[in-house]
Amino acid sequence: MARYVFITGGVVSSLGKGLASAALGALLQARGYSVRLRKLDPYLNVDPGTMSPFEHGEVFVTDDGAETDLDLGHYERFTGVAARKTDSVSSGRIYSNVLEKERRGDYLGKTIQVIPHVTNEIKDFLRVGEEEVDFMLCEIGGTVGDIEGLPFFEAIRQFGQERPRGQCIYMHLTLLPFIAASGELKTKPTQHSVKELRAIGIAPDVLVCRSEGPIPKKEREKLALFCNVRPDSVIAAQDLKSIYEAPLAYHREGLDQAVLDAFGISPAPRPNLEKWETVVDRIHNPEGEVKVAIVGKYTQLEDAYKSIAEALTHGGIANKVKVRTQWLDSELFEKDEEIPPLLEDYHAILVPGGFGVRGTEGMIHAARFARERKVPYLGICLGMQMAVIEASRDLLGVPNAGSEEFDHEAGQRRFTPVIYHLKEWVEGNRTIQREVGDDKGGTMRLGAYDAVLSDGSQVAGIYGATAISERHRHRYEVDIKYREKLEDCGLRFSGVSPDGRLPEIVEIPGHPWYIGVQFHPELKSKPFAPHPLFADFIRAAVEQSRLV
Repeated sequence: MARYVFITGGVVSSLGKGLASAALGALLQARGYSVRLRKLDPYLNVDPGTMSPFEHGEVFVTDDGAETDLDLGHYERFTGVAARKTDSVSSGRIYSNVLEKERRGDYLGKTIQVIPHVTNEIKDFLRVGEEEVDFMLCEIGGTVGDIEGLPFFEAIRQFGQERPRGQCIYMHLTLLPFIAASGELKTKPTQHSVKELRAIGIAPDVLVCRSEGPIPKKEREKLALFCNVRPDSVIAAQDLKSIYEAPLAYHREGLDQAVLDAFGISPAPRPNLEKWETVVDRIHNPEGEVKVAIVGKYTQLEDAYKSIAEALTHGGIANKVKVRTQWLDSELFEKDEEIPPLLEDYHAILVPGGFGVRGTEGMIHAARFARERKVPYLGICLGMQMAVIEASRDLLGVPNAGSEEFDHEAGQRRFTPVIYHLKEWVEGNRTIQREVGDDKGGTMRLGAYDAVLSDGSQVAGIYGATAISERHRHRYEVDIKYREKLEDCGLRFSGVSPDGRLPEIVEIPGHPWYIGVQFHPELKSKPFAPHPLFADFIRAAVEQSRLV
């Protein structure tokens, strides 16, 4: 049966609970233990699928089709453990489950209350798969004291009381602000945060304190005294140049040892951190540099494309180069004459996913620039569709080629659609059907689907295989009926669904590197196992840098 580590946060949000959880998972793995990480989010959305990227950052998609918080991306990238639907839950999902049970009569006429019905639902979620791993790491979103998070805090308090002694511990992440005027590191916010946590019945076993520098011995002892933790369980979480330094930095601070001590595990296996040392060495000692332009819709918030940013870093690690990314709003590219000055200094161009018509003309112009100037191009999801539209307009001679999505948004027919609303597809042994007017949440083609790659194609060479599985998140598809005409014009459909109905990958033979994919390869990339497409994309950027 798994041991549980509950990770909570205090003082302010965005301190890096997800990163700390992921790093701890990596450290426990390095000692030979199996782990699984989970996220409990207090917001009332059923999942983040309908939330704006500006509001919540990217939506991370699992193989089994769950739309989840971006922290699950950190968990996968650091541990290599594929996340599942059962690794993410929100207050909205919990309340939805409780209300469905009430409507069915499962509660036998009882009055439904937060305690015990909502907290019991949360505890049932925590137990799923506990027999599969040695450690279950559960991060609670938000900060202690948030009204919407109270049921989760109460549930983990109850859970710790119900388990055998020594099977659950609590790790609390807080901020130690440095007041420059007085030259002091202030512990009072952390003391108040722990007081708030203890007021609801949870006493932290490990205190992780985010700070700009090391925690002096005096402040460490003060925190231990007033927060009722051992001095060696006060862990400094200092600012780092790269997030991939986190496992090594936390190990130096003794986080993994403090956690094992809290469980009474002694002696503990020695950790093997060789792969993380290699990753960090390649990040800090690159042999070159490439510049990649990301032309997207949500570039004002980098978290909206978090997995893409990390996958590009992984591609740099694979090629021993530093990848300098420039986030460019696609609306800047609405006019042809503006394109060359904005893009000609980059060694590669990436157009990521998105929804809606805003900024798509700029994406199309960026795809044209990459095709005509022979600059490496990677189009992901919407970025692939924009490449197809560009080819349809400029190579096939359909000047108003576009997407049904744009017509639906405008409420009128303006384009000749080469991208259409996906109404039916095969998932396993069943057929999924969708209509334009269906609810937005969870109604896309989501999760892992197989694709068949053409023999001799560029992508088959990159993957080293002709059968692959990748994660999808989209509602519109390239219309397969245009395949023959577009291939006659030079755009090869080099990857399709097993039934041959859905285009998955396009490429341009003879171009140094021009590939569009309907799926999201960035979701499966890891620093110690870069995704093949990103590794080869950066390799092509390195080659391009030698020509400039």
